[in-house]
Amino acid sequence: MLVAGVDEVGRGCLAGPVMAAAVILKEPIRGLCDSKNLSAKKREILAEEIKLKSYYAYGIATPQEIDRINILQASLLAMKRAIIKLSVKPQRILIDGLHKPDINFDMEAIIKGDSFVDEISAASIIAKVKRDKYMTKIDAKYPGYCFKEHKGYGTKLHFKMLKEIGASDIHRITFKGVIS
Repeated sequence: MLVAGVDEVGRGCLAGPVMAAAVILKEPIRGLCDSKNLSAKKREILAEEIKLKSYYAYGIATPQEIDRINILQASLLAMKRAIIKLSVKPQRILIDGLHKPDINFDMEAIIKGDSFVDEISAASIIAKVKRDKYMTKIDAKYPGYCFKEHKGYGTKLHFKMLKEIGASDIHRITFKGVIS
């Protein structure tokens, strides 16, 4: 049975998209776990292996979509987009968390699934690496926000920069602490 794992990253950020990944593993990969429990270097190494040994796809929801429909609905939309983009259609989908996207598949939501379901862990890892690279890349477009350092999360530095220069067009203006 082809099983896809799906997870999202960036839900708690103040800036940037929420990104999801869907992964169908073609063979086992050692060392998979929740991306938050891995160093950036280990995540990048595993991400390359995951991409070689799986079918995978990404989905995003923009900051504007997040502000318009809320972060939960945007996360589910990003997951749905990732699932739709898979080149191979899974027979079953395992989603990290409590909620499932509105898409016609056999699905199960698993709380903390990124900690013990390999397919979900793999999705967590490649989504995190992809989003971090995106935030590092756009740092040059938004000087002063230090996105390459905090990746859009609500750090002291990020709040300081928001206070000093205000929100950019990639900030989530509906989030507490973002000054527009």
